[in-house]
Amino acid sequence: MEPDENLNKRLPIMAETTKLSFRNKTALAPMVRVGTLPMRLLALDYGADIVYCEELIDIKMAQCKRVVNEVLDTVDFVAPDDRVMFRTCSREKDRIVFQMGTADPQRALTVAKLVQDDVAAIDVNMGCPKEYSTKGGMGAALLSDPDKIEAILTTLVNGLSKPVTCKIRVLPSLEDTVKLVKRIEQTGVSALAVHGRLKEERPQHPVHCDYIQAVAKVVSIPVIANGGSLDLVKTHSDITKFREATGACSVMLARAAMWNPSIFCSKGILSVDEVMKEYIKYAVRYDNNAFNSKYCLCQMLRDRVESPMGKQLHAAQTTKEICEVYSMMEYYDKIESELQQRREALQKNDTIENHPILDGDVITMPVRFEKREYPPQITPKMYLLEWSRREKLEQPVYEMVQRSQDRAFQSTVIVAEKKYRSTLWEKSKKFAEQAAAVVCLRVLGVPEGRVGEDSCELISKRKREENKNGEFQPEDSPAPELDGRKRLITQSPQKAEEPTNRTTKEAVMNGSHVNQTAS
Repeated sequence: MEPDENLNKRLPIMAETTKLSFRNKTALAPMVRVGTLPMRLLALDYGADIVYCEELIDIKMAQCKRVVNEVLDTVDFVAPDDRVMFRTCSREKDRIVFQMGTADPQRALTVAKLVQDDVAAIDVNMGCPKEYSTKGGMGAALLSDPDKIEAILTTLVNGLSKPVTCKIRVLPSLEDTVKLVKRIEQTGVSALAVHGRLKEERPQHPVHCDYIQAVAKVVSIPVIANGGSLDLVKTHSDITKFREATGACSVMLARAAMWNPSIFCSKGILSVDEVMKEYIKYAVRYDNNAFNSKYCLCQMLRDRVESPMGKQLHAAQTTKEICEVYSMMEYYDKIESELQQRREALQKNDTIENHPILDGDVITMPVRFEKREYPPQITPKMYLLEWSRREKLEQPVYEMVQRSQDRAFQSTVIVAEKKYRSTLWEKSKKFAEQAAAVVCLRVLGVPEGRVGEDSCELISKRKREENKNGEFQPEDSPAPELDGRKRLITQSPQKAEEPTNRTTKEAVMNGSHVNQTAS
């Protein structure tokens, strides 16, 4: 079960298939901090039919951009602060259900439309009892507002091409529970997951199989039973017993799968130690957040979390250190080498395709500053400043403009009386300045500090400074040795717009070929 097999081959694009069926299925339940890509893929490997992502809040997702990650062969939904809120891949495209936390029909539709082409179905969380969900009127808070439930689900069903489902908890009375699920069915949802506990109850309370059974009898849509992990589902054969006890047509597992996702394996549950290593392979392959990976591994360790291995895992701060704990450095180095080869190939292609353009008196390129491509505390601005000093030039000067319609920023850097700018607008002043510095460095043919570049003089220098001073000076601080000079330019929104239709001709500038643009 090698997740890295054929790593260097592009994963095929999944063809559109029939809508996801929720009958006679076993599913990985949505679990906060657990249901990320490595755990979902592992559950599929072991036999799960459907996998749910963790609950993702609509307000946060609505701010995300869809980004095709060519290095990882994933689709990433990236927040303004560059955090990957949701990552998926073609392997799970026809079996991944995107679960959102929402209390607003239109915002829910906005998010669902953003992700629907990359998932198999959309689910609304109506059962989470945790404060982070309920305080915004989401999760279990929706159970007391049937009108809002109906509005959200109806809006999604009418506005999407993918199946819509929801997950609820039972209400205090069986009569009210039945009344609610009948109303939910009328919205046109494709399935209904029922956690057989009240919103006030916790895992130590017994699951109400009779409530789930009553729901399954009164609706015609598939009912997915949830909540049996502690008492009822300990082996794969118990999944069938839980389904029969509830009368549901499908079963959704949370904690049983979190403790050991091989619970889905029809041939029998596997050693947790073996499963953890398979999880780590996916975490490395898909660049999973190290602290998220550590959390999931600790859940698998359970009562062994205080063992020597558990303590080493708890101390690990990076994916590499996690691999060291599990004696998987050979695997880590292999995958990192292959991923780095991909990065370099893509960077080479970008360099070939993105020729500099002369726009008036400014040399431009379509460059985006990607923070994750540079070592900690090392930035293109630092490299440009160091190069300017070595060449005995005045330090770089950054001129900033802000676009009125979306408050985005664009910076022009002046070096040796020449101007350089990225044609792409950034969400922050810092990123705009870094992008301008990258353009300048690339046109000059000077190293910019990316991970894997041969030149490491600046990194070595910063390490010496760190050893001497005890800490790095923060980037973009007032200290002149880490920054260039800045100018704020007031510019009309029209002048701040990106260049429109222009004709180009070749010119040579500073020994580099630059396409000259004339209006």
